[in-house]
Amino acid sequence: MKLKLIACEVFYRELCAAIARSVNQVDLEFLPKGLHDIGKVGMLARLQEAVSRVDESKYAAILLGYGFCNYGLAGLRAGTIPLVIPRAHDCITLFLGSKERYLDYFNDHPGVYFQTSGWIERGKRLEEFSQLSITRKSGMDATYEELVEKYGEDNAKFLYAELCNHTRNYGQITFIEMGVEPGGQFEKQAQEAAAERGWKFEKVAGDLSLIQRLVDGRWDERDFLVVPAGWRVAVTYGDDLIKAEEVKA
Repeated sequence: MKLKLIACEVFYRELCAAIARSVNQVDLEFLPKGLHDIGKVGMLARLQEAVSRVDESKYAAILLGYGFCNYGLAGLRAGTIPLVIPRAHDCITLFLGSKERYLDYFNDHPGVYFQTSGWIERGKRLEEFSQLSITRKSGMDATYEELVEKYGEDNAKFLYAELCNHTRNYGQITFIEMGVEPGGQFEKQAQEAAAERGWKFEKVAGDLSLIQRLVDGRWDERDFLVVPAGWRVAVTYGDDLIKAEEVKA
């Protein structure tokens, strides 16, 4: 089976490893990390553009290497071939292997910030996304010094603490080891980042099974949504996260 895969570049190493083991021929296109930062409307537009430019006569289906990040998949429409999407809250679900494991870990570790090799080596957003991001448009990426200059020291303290200090709710970095890292340099960087902030550090084993099943074509309904040709993605607000919705003429 010949498949087209459109994915966030944060999965670069993991998807390349999975595709190398797949019986299918998978043509891979990576989009820059940071689409979820520009809001659901902007993210949907970028993903729809990528889907629409695929020569669908060459493929059996288009796969999406994305979680349901910031509702950016809501409204995404299939063309003349199906779309296949993991049922994932965000990319961490794919790194951990299931949405259930993700929720269990997240509930047991409030205030955790996840890192993987992709998050570390591809962590800097493109300047384009920085300019378009919700935090930039709302002024929530301002430095403390910029706020002091604009609003005065007393107001700056309050505004920075409430709006601009994006790490205030975190207290731990968890590095997800996927088994595709060349040595321990990424884990070391995650450890150093935790130490600099005075946070806890933990390493957990990742799970490539969800990613592998995506490229292998083993799309059970529990873990994957197959959107028929001409239908679109919709939100369910339930455990299955997303569903296919017929587009009315």
